Amino acid sequence: MENAPRILHVEWGRLEIEGLGTVKDAKLYPGGGRAWDWNETGTRHRPGIQTADVEELVTAGATTVVLSRGMDQVLEVTPEALSWLEERGVTVHVAETRAAVAIYNNLITTTAVGGLFHSTC
Repeated sequence: MENAPRILHVEWGRLEIEGLGTVKDAKLYPGGGRAWDWNETGTRHRPGIQTADVEELVTAGATTVVLSRGMDQVLEVTPEALSWLEERGVTVHVAETRAAVAIYNNLITTTAVGGLFHSTC
Protein backbone atom coordinates (compact mmCIF):
# COMPACT_ATOMS: atom_id res chain seq x y z
CA MET A 1 0.00 0.00 0.00
CA GLU A 2 1.32 3.41 -0.96
CA ASN A 3 0.82 6.03 1.71
CA ALA A 4 -1.18 9.18 1.08
CA PRO A 5 0.87 12.40 1.28
CA ARG A 6 1.28 14.02 4.71
CA ILE A 7 -0.21 17.45 5.34
CA LEU A 8 2.73 19.43 6.72
CA HIS A 9 0.97 22.68 7.64
CA VAL A 10 -2.53 24.09 7.70
CA GLU A 11 -3.65 27.68 8.11
CA TRP A 12 -6.52 29.80 6.80
CA GLY A 13 -6.50 29.57 2.99
CA ARG A 14 -3.39 27.39 2.78
CA LEU A 15 -2.46 23.71 3.02
CA GLU A 16 1.15 22.63 2.62
CA ILE A 17 1.33 19.04 1.42
CA GLU A 18 4.34 16.76 1.17
CA GLY A 19 5.36 16.38 -2.47
CA LEU A 20 2.52 18.58 -3.77
CA GLY A 21 3.35 22.02 -2.43
CA THR A 22 0.81 24.59 -1.28
CA VAL A 23 -2.88 24.59 -2.24
CA LYS A 24 -6.08 26.16 -0.92
CA ASP A 25 -8.14 22.97 -0.94
CA ALA A 26 -6.83 19.43 -1.39
CA LYS A 27 -8.00 16.04 -2.59
CA LEU A 28 -5.58 13.41 -1.22
CA TYR A 29 -5.47 9.62 -1.57
CA PRO A 30 -3.07 6.66 -1.37
CA GLY A 31 -0.09 7.44 -3.58
CA GLY A 32 -0.91 11.05 -4.37
CA GLY A 33 -3.24 13.96 -4.48
CA ARG A 34 -3.96 17.30 -6.10
CA ALA A 35 -5.62 20.63 -5.61
CA TRP A 36 -9.37 20.25 -5.10
CA ASP A 37 -11.22 22.44 -7.59
CA TRP A 38 -14.85 22.72 -6.53
CA ASN A 39 -15.83 23.85 -10.03
CA GLU A 40 -15.15 20.34 -11.39
CA THR A 41 -18.29 19.00 -9.72
CA GLY A 42 -20.17 22.20 -8.89
CA THR A 43 -19.51 21.84 -5.16
CA ARG A 44 -20.72 24.67 -2.92
CA HIS A 45 -20.81 25.08 0.87
CA ARG A 46 -24.45 23.98 0.69
CA PRO A 47 -25.43 21.26 0.00
CA GLY A 48 -21.72 20.48 0.39
CA ILE A 49 -19.42 17.57 -0.46
CA GLN A 50 -21.16 15.29 -2.92
CA THR A 51 -20.65 11.79 -4.27
CA ALA A 52 -18.76 13.11 -7.31
CA ASP A 53 -16.19 14.64 -4.92
CA VAL A 54 -15.45 11.39 -3.07
CA GLU A 55 -15.52 8.90 -5.95
CA GLU A 56 -11.94 9.70 -6.99
CA LEU A 57 -10.67 8.90 -3.48
CA VAL A 58 -12.25 5.45 -3.49
CA THR A 59 -11.15 4.78 -7.08
CA ALA A 60 -7.59 5.58 -5.94
CA GLY A 61 -7.84 2.90 -3.25
CA ALA A 62 -8.99 4.74 -0.11
CA THR A 63 -10.83 2.49 2.34
CA THR A 64 -11.07 5.30 4.91
CA VAL A 65 -12.02 8.86 3.98
CA VAL A 66 -11.57 12.05 6.01
CA LEU A 67 -13.84 14.94 5.04
CA SER A 68 -13.04 18.40 6.38
CA ARG A 69 -15.90 20.84 6.85
CA GLY A 70 -13.68 23.94 6.80
CA MET A 71 -12.17 26.02 9.59
CA ASP A 72 -15.60 27.33 10.67
CA GLN A 73 -17.46 24.15 9.60
CA VAL A 74 -19.44 25.94 6.90
CA LEU A 75 -18.89 23.19 4.30
CA GLU A 76 -21.60 20.56 4.57
CA VAL A 77 -21.59 16.91 3.47
CA THR A 78 -24.53 15.53 1.50
CA PRO A 79 -26.34 12.49 2.90
CA GLU A 80 -25.96 10.94 -0.58
CA ALA A 81 -22.16 11.10 -0.38
CA LEU A 82 -22.16 9.51 3.08
CA SER A 83 -24.54 6.77 1.91
CA TRP A 84 -22.44 6.11 -1.19
CA LEU A 85 -19.31 5.66 0.96
CA GLU A 86 -21.14 3.50 3.51
CA GLU A 87 -22.48 1.23 0.76
CA ARG A 88 -18.88 0.58 -0.30
CA GLY A 89 -17.71 -0.20 3.22
CA VAL A 90 -15.61 2.96 3.49
CA THR A 91 -14.94 4.30 6.99
CA VAL A 92 -15.71 8.04 7.14
CA HIS A 93 -14.49 10.77 9.48
CA VAL A 94 -16.09 14.23 9.23
CA ALA A 95 -14.45 17.05 11.20
CA GLU A 96 -13.35 20.68 11.33
CA THR A 97 -10.29 21.17 9.11
CA ARG A 98 -7.54 21.18 11.78
CA ALA A 99 -9.07 18.12 13.47
CA ALA A 100 -9.52 16.43 10.08
CA VAL A 101 -5.84 17.00 9.26
CA ALA A 102 -4.81 15.43 12.59
CA ILE A 103 -7.06 12.38 12.00
CA TYR A 104 -5.77 12.00 8.43
CA ASN A 105 -2.07 12.37 9.33
CA ASN A 106 -2.49 9.77 12.09
CA LEU A 107 -3.91 7.27 9.58
CA ILE A 108 -1.59 7.65 6.57
CA THR A 109 1.00 5.06 7.61
CA THR A 110 -1.48 2.37 8.69
CA THR A 111 -4.56 2.82 6.52
CA ALA A 112 -5.44 3.36 2.86
CA VAL A 113 -6.77 6.83 3.62
CA GLY A 114 -7.99 9.63 1.40
CA GLY A 115 -9.38 13.01 2.21
CA LEU A 116 -10.96 16.25 1.10
CA PHE A 117 -9.59 19.32 2.86
CA HIS A 118 -11.10 22.82 2.76
CA SER A 119 -8.78 25.48 4.22
CA THR A 120 -11.19 28.39 4.67
CA CYS A 121 -14.68 28.82 6.12
